[in-house]
Amino acid sequence: MKDQIKKFLNEDQDPKAIEKITSKLQDLLMRNEEVGYIGVQKKPAITVFPDSIVLTNKRIIMCRPKNLGLSMDFVDYNWDDIAGAFVKENILGSEFSFSTKSDLTISIDYIPKTQARKLYTFAKEQMDALKEPVNPVQAAPATEPTPVAEPFEEEVEEVETEEVTSFAEILPATPVSYQEPVVETPIPAAAPVSTGEKKLSELTKEELFEKLQNYKKLLDNGLILQGEYDTLKKEILTYM
Repeated sequence: MKDQIKKFLNEDQDPKAIEKITSKLQDLLMRNEEVGYIGVQKKPAITVFPDSIVLTNKRIIMCRPKNLGLSMDFVDYNWDDIAGAFVKENILGSEFSFSTKSDLTISIDYIPKTQARKLYTFAKEQMDALKEPVNPVQAAPATEPTPVAEPFEEEVEEVETEEVTSFAEILPATPVSYQEPVVETPIPAAAPVSTGEKKLSELTKEELFEKLQNYKKLLDNGLILQGEYDTLKKEILTYM
């Protein structure tokens, strides 16, 4: 038993009180529950049965002896229900207290200052440990939505199709430039067409439209230049 309580006698805890508490805790601890620190009251007057506080990795246990130490009351509070921990140092010892999420405040006074600080540090570590698992869980889904590559593939395909179509539009223009020398021979033939038996002012709208279509065919076949077609078109449109 002495070896079992030695690790809880670092800050002048009462050995008798520690021995009594640890013997009682053997039947109270849950599976995988370990005692982290025990604080014991040290009042100015002689106290045979001081109150104690036990911090484990799962909860806070308040230990209050009664019936002259023959029995003891245990009240526990799980760490996930603890909202905060506090230490108030006084002239005669310190007061360690903690609050719950249901607005309860529990305290134990006349705790030696060193013990009170150790209680506060252990309590903060346990509360912080409850918050840490939240971050990895939230970070996990953030790494999943990486399949953003699909939209980029679609955009690349659209760009490629646009380039191909624009290139296809350029292709017909090149043969026309090669046939420009041939255009010079039919120019005399095109002039009589525009100055035929009838003047443009004497033609009907249907005839003017038909003449404009003929000029378009000449342009498409490379027999007249674009500038010539634009001039003839402008003349015809003035009479339509």
